[in-house]
Amino acid sequence: MARQSDVVVVGGGMVGAMTALAFARCNLQVALIEKQLPSKFDASGHDIRVSAISHATLQMFKAVGAWDDMQSIRVCPYRHMQVWDAASSAQTRFNSADVGYEQLGFIVENSLIQHALWRQLQRLENVSLECPASVSVLEFKHDTAVVTLDNGQALQAQLVVAADGARSTVRDLAGIKTEGQHYEQQALVATVNTELPQQDITWQRFTDTGPQAFLPLVGNRASIVWYHSPARVAELKTFSERDFMSALEAEFPERLGKLISVEQTGSFPLSWSHAKQYVKPRFALVGDAAHSVHPLAGQGVNLGMLDAAALVQCVMDRSAQGGEIGDLRALRRYERWRQPSNEIMIRMLDSIQKAFQPADDSAIRSGVMKATRTAVFQLADQIGPLNKACIRAAMGLTGDVPELARGRLPVESGTRVS
Repeated sequence: MARQSDVVVVGGGMVGAMTALAFARCNLQVALIEKQLPSKFDASGHDIRVSAISHATLQMFKAVGAWDDMQSIRVCPYRHMQVWDAASSAQTRFNSADVGYEQLGFIVENSLIQHALWRQLQRLENVSLECPASVSVLEFKHDTAVVTLDNGQALQAQLVVAADGARSTVRDLAGIKTEGQHYEQQALVATVNTELPQQDITWQRFTDTGPQAFLPLVGNRASIVWYHSPARVAELKTFSERDFMSALEAEFPERLGKLISVEQTGSFPLSWSHAKQYVKPRFALVGDAAHSVHPLAGQGVNLGMLDAAALVQCVMDRSAQGGEIGDLRALRRYERWRQPSNEIMIRMLDSIQKAFQPADDSAIRSGVMKATRTAVFQLADQIGPLNKACIRAAMGLTGDVPELARGRLPVESGTRVS
């Protein structure tokens, strides 16, 4: 006999765990399905995977009770962001003080985020953690959805949420298609120790071979992201530590300071994807299951968190009005709220990537693109309102901001978004 829940969330990564925890904080019965139990967080080591957490995501962590655990271990605030074009003198700088905030955001290790969210989930009696487990069958009936696990156990719920990543199995079981593109670039990620203590600034420089990014970490540590051709990334990964540091010091700005050591390196391919629809009756996609973006602006996790916040609000608003949790009207509202915004971000980042990709056709095109990039940087740097608008957008402060991203659970707000 199937066990009953209000909501089943598939995928216990950062966005999935947040979705499950937010629904649970709204007093729903939640089942979270995850293939692998997260490794116990070890504060003596460091995760090479880090995320730039926006102000909106920070408010969500606080609302569900997970921020204190993160902050008590280690988080790195950043107050400034500098972006410039290596092919010209064009640059722009963003400062949190310009919009009245103490910081633009925080750099936090992905495993620490997941650890803090799971710690809260494990404390709640209205959360069932199905782990390790995966979904083998997904069925929709008139008034319920049934998820059958690989161990034969069946879970019945009013709503199933797929948060199982860009290669979502549950999205495929629901018959939802995606569109997307793979880029002819990869991202090489490295955690390094530097001679200079890190400051409260992130930077990104666009070069002829691809962007370079620097994210400050706690202490004399930094996360470096180097976008390059797959062949060059593969070559760099074969280098000795000394040769790799020499390559970094030769290519990256001197402001990084002398490198002392390299803790770890990794790489991943670059692509974007977008689901053609986000919802079906009693079913919704969030996070990478719905969309993945080029990582050059560091917005992937924040977009997924906003998905979770919007979905929870739409569902809880409908419930407060006497409707069912998996009601298609509530889910359509979520889709209208998030799909266009995510589409804009996908297209914008795709355009930026193409504007700065290595010129491979003509000197005329290269000159036009360079002039366009210079003009854009100058506008963002010299026009105060535009600069502030960019800051507020990156912090998640513009448009329809869900209550959870304002630091309030939807059941506490008493407000309704039309």
